Amino acid sequence: MCGICGELRFDDRPADMAAVGRMMERLERRGPDHGGSYSDGPLGFGHRRLAIIDLSEQSNQPMVDAELGLALVFNGTIYNYRALREELRGKGYHFFSGGDTEVILKAYREWGDACVEQLHGMFAFALWDMRAKRLFLGRDRFGIKPLYYTTDSKRFRFASNTQALLAAGDIDTAIDPVALHFQFSLHGVVPAPRTIVQGVRKLPPAHVMAVENGVLTPLTHYWRLDATRPDRALSDGEWIEAIHQALRAAVQKRNEVADVPVGVLLSGGLDSSLLVALLAEAGVSDLRTFSIGFEDHPDEKGSEFEYSDPVAERYGTRHHKFLVPNHQVLRRLPEAVDAMAEPMFGQDAVAFYLLGEQVAREVKVVQSGQGADEVFGGYFWYPRMAAETGGSRIDRFRKHYFDRDQAEFLTLVRPAFRGDDHTGRYIAERLNEPGAETFIDAVLRLDVTTLIVDDPVKRVDNMTMAWGLEARVPFLDHQLVELAARCPPALKLRDNGKYPLKAIARGLLPDTVIDRPKGYFPMPALKYVRGEFLQFMRDILDSRACRERGIFERSTLELLLAAPEMHHTRILGSKLWHCALFEFWLQRHLDHG
Repeated sequence: MCGICGELRFDDRPADMAAVGRMMERLERRGPDHGGSYSDGPLGFGHRRLAIIDLSEQSNQPMVDAELGLALVFNGTIYNYRALREELRGKGYHFFSGGDTEVILKAYREWGDACVEQLHGMFAFALWDMRAKRLFLGRDRFGIKPLYYTTDSKRFRFASNTQALLAAGDIDTAIDPVALHFQFSLHGVVPAPRTIVQGVRKLPPAHVMAVENGVLTPLTHYWRLDATRPDRALSDGEWIEAIHQALRAAVQKRNEVADVPVGVLLSGGLDSSLLVALLAEAGVSDLRTFSIGFEDHPDEKGSEFEYSDPVAERYGTRHHKFLVPNHQVLRRLPEAVDAMAEPMFGQDAVAFYLLGEQVAREVKVVQSGQGADEVFGGYFWYPRMAAETGGSRIDRFRKHYFDRDQAEFLTLVRPAFRGDDHTGRYIAERLNEPGAETFIDAVLRLDVTTLIVDDPVKRVDNMTMAWGLEARVPFLDHQLVELAARCPPALKLRDNGKYPLKAIARGLLPDTVIDRPKGYFPMPALKYVRGEFLQFMRDILDSRACRERGIFERSTLELLLAAPEMHHTRILGSKLWHCALFEFWLQRHLDHG
């Protein structure tokens, strides 16, 4: 797990290694264990390492294989690297290190661009072919690892976060109006390749690209999710047993492929609790678990310790609990925003940031439950969408998910940022793509391949890697997801959602954990906006910077500020928080970059 960056010049000049150095500085927290750089004429690489597998210097990066004529910077973990190593050895390749990085070099030389299809794990990498003078970049199937880039007539640059690219300079920082529409319609999600910054793009998940002779080749989609029923119908029991086996294997892989201890972020919900139970079932001893809570609010509890404590006690984990007072949330909020590669509306971003700080003092790797709700239908809006019988697929989706419809969006932003219903058109196209048997199959596929990438997955990566902590997400194991996507939606949505997981957990976890209503990372102070939190948001939105930027209609902001608790989105986000967080991110990253 690391931070990567680099530059490829198009103007016959050598790579600007000073710019690479500036990018590396902004990636140091992602990889505090080692920093290295490499250059080859117009190509420059930078790398910051978090040592997880093969802790020796032989696995430091950038990794250069002079015999093969290849150089690589890589962020992530390849869980099947040992099997690939043996296969490649059988084909005559020799290895000089013991980790997963070198396997990618050999895999590229053996299989070319199709090497990504052999990789089981989370990854973002850039590989330089010295002989062909070709830069090749790849990103994992679910975009668990980030990869941003910028290009102009002189150069192509890439990095693990936008902060690094902005530090390198020469970027068009104008707001992308299409991305703005996505941002305020899809709960902060801007689907790749766009970002809110006009000059920064991101490689979509399950895609590769290449840069050669000064030209970016078209993005290539190397993996697609099939959401249709298999030829042979399975019984409910067969589906649950198959999912149990696949999940057990995913959890074990993510525990075994590390040369350091692996903990679990235990929220108290079904998903993370099930990870603990499956690790115990696999015979893992001395398991470390971590929970965080916040101050209670008159309308909502601030912690889920009452659920996480019994799980930790049942399995005898080495449990750590952290309780964060509200004043610390507000004081540390700017740090969390600084760690965001893009504006994130999820109210638990600061929670993950503060949790990551504490956990990183104990371990370097954790397993986390992200993805279970999207894969197994755990959110309350799925049954509501399923119950809709009238209208098109986009109408049924929009009614229960969009934060703002087109008419409301047009009242939120100034005329310069108004335009077509970009989000509605994009989501309609995605929901109507072939390979999904029913509407809910299409919804779940969209969620797990697109929406999750730029909401919870990105949030967890940014907030944990800010502390040099690697988060592994077994519910997004692609073999598990492929299996679950073919499972009938009715089975997944039964019993208020995630029925297969509840069936697996029965007997392994307390019934109170299994049968409790779906919980969300409790951050009451950012949901019920009052007192100093309201004043904080007012100061941001009333600031000179916000007024001069001219994105928001002042009358709409005044309406939100006057009654913040009356304005929530369909999926229960604070509309005032959306505006304040967005403007605050712009101030922290673009105004003071």
